[in-house]
Amino acid sequence: MFDTLFRGIFDTDMTTVIAFSDFLLCLGCALAIGVILAGAYMCGAKYTRSFVATLALLPAVVCVVIMMVNGNVGTGVAVAGAFSLVRFRSAPGSAKEIGAIFLAMCSGLVAGMGYLAYALLSAVILGAIMLVYNSMDFGIRKNSTRYKTLHITIPEDLDYGDVFDEILQKYTSGYEVVQIKTTNMGSLFKLTYNLTMKDAGKEKELIDELRCRNGNLEIVINRQETMLGEL
Repeated sequence: MFDTLFRGIFDTDMTTVIAFSDFLLCLGCALAIGVILAGAYMCGAKYTRSFVATLALLPAVVCVVIMMVNGNVGTGVAVAGAFSLVRFRSAPGSAKEIGAIFLAMCSGLVAGMGYLAYALLSAVILGAIMLVYNSMDFGIRKNSTRYKTLHITIPEDLDYGDVFDEILQKYTSGYEVVQIKTTNMGSLFKLTYNLTMKDAGKEKELIDELRCRNGNLEIVINRQETMLGEL
């Protein structure tokens, strides 16, 4: 009676049903893997509570899905299509977050196929590698403080085409305009530049000279995030 409780209503005599004890064993293993990977991600990385909670639960979710598919090709195709929709219903994450999600899905998939020892082993090894990469300077661009993003506001009657070229050539080894937009009902322009500073310690001198050209309107310089966060 207990075994028939967990049979599908569309199952036949030829259908292989996962034993209840095996189901709990795989699910418990996937939950343990999720805790390991979430803990590894939290060490040396910026994170939100919702993300690490999702990361801890994701291997178990994938594990259950794989166990329920259980060799059914049609169901597998449907599941693949459903997972592909997640990409269009969520905000894009950083490369590190996407990598952690794929790692959690991989471990859950292996656990769902029944290879519990391999699932635990891969989670421990790859989680340890994640810890090592987070604790060392692996992948950090040298002299990254030289790469800045400049946001400068100018009045609408100022020709922004080359008004700042002389100053930027003096303080940077390279620059490019990445965005131009109007603000304040069209009375002001906001320009965004990506800069490679010759000397990161001369930001104040750069700002002072730019203020003389833009009428002392708002100027913001911050670290370039786009090239560091994208996949």
